[in-house]
Amino acid sequence: MPTPDPTRLLAQWRDGNQAAVDELFPLVYEELRRRARHSLRSQDPGHTLTTTALVHETYLKLIAVDRVSWHDRAHFLALAATAMRHVLINYARRNHAAKRGGDPVRVDLDDVPVLTDTGADQILALDEALCRLESLDERLGRTVVLRYYGGLTIEETAEALGVAPSTVKLDWKKARAWLYREVADA
Repeated sequence: MPTPDPTRLLAQWRDGNQAAVDELFPLVYEELRRRARHSLRSQDPGHTLTTTALVHETYLKLIAVDRVSWHDRAHFLALAATAMRHVLINYARRNHAAKRGGDPVRVDLDDVPVLTDTGADQILALDEALCRLESLDERLGRTVVLRYYGGLTIEETAEALGVAPSTVKLDWKKARAWLYREVADA
């Protein structure tokens, strides 16, 4: 039996064939795990979201869309990177709210879990800065999402954005410097 072609399956999914998703996921699972590991490496060491959980949450976000206009593998990876970003930001917001007393519940003090995600404030500050960057220069913002959250290489990012690798290198350098200044000032 021939190995299924991910590009063909993406096209079938785009055309509304939900069964193609079930066939596609095992083919892209390891790639998504690699990108999730990359995203989690940049998080606080006490981060409690696992690679597997991030991949599964990303997958759920991707399949929740009724009709997607996938262009190719690079476009799929770009959308997966964006979905990973949303999962990580939502996770940080939940932990930030929990640390600040969000959704208070009366419990016995012996049953209170210790929150280990001390980097939630930093993740949220980075996301706010990234949102400002995206409003100033959309391509710089997309470059950060693809490289930082999606773990795409310079070449993969260039393909997803439709620009030259040298442009991505320059944009990546500019975006990191801009974000560093914004987060450091905050």
